[in-house]
Amino acid sequence: MSSSQDSVFSEYESETSQTSKLLRKFKETPFVPIGMAGFTLVVGYGLYRLKHRGQMKMSLHLIHTRVAAQGFAVGALTLGMYQTGNSPALVSHRE
Repeated sequence: MSSSQDSVFSEYESETSQTSKLLRKFKETPFVPIGMAGFTLVVGYGLYRLKHRGQMKMSLHLIHTRVAAQGFAVGALTLGMYQTGNSPALVSHRE
């Protein structure tokens, strides 16, 4: 292996803490954890509202909850891709 690959691997191996790896990933891609948190919140709210759905069928309520949760996650990932595409580092390489 080349010396540049050795230095990259040693950098990743030195971070053995799961917390430090997780924080590094959150800094690299902030919209992924936002999407995951939003998905979890929407599903939690949908399950909470399950008792008070009125005359709506359970299957329809669950479908609405799933669509809302997926929409939140896809929206967050789309914003993340947009932000990545418009970052200054990538813009300078395009020219």
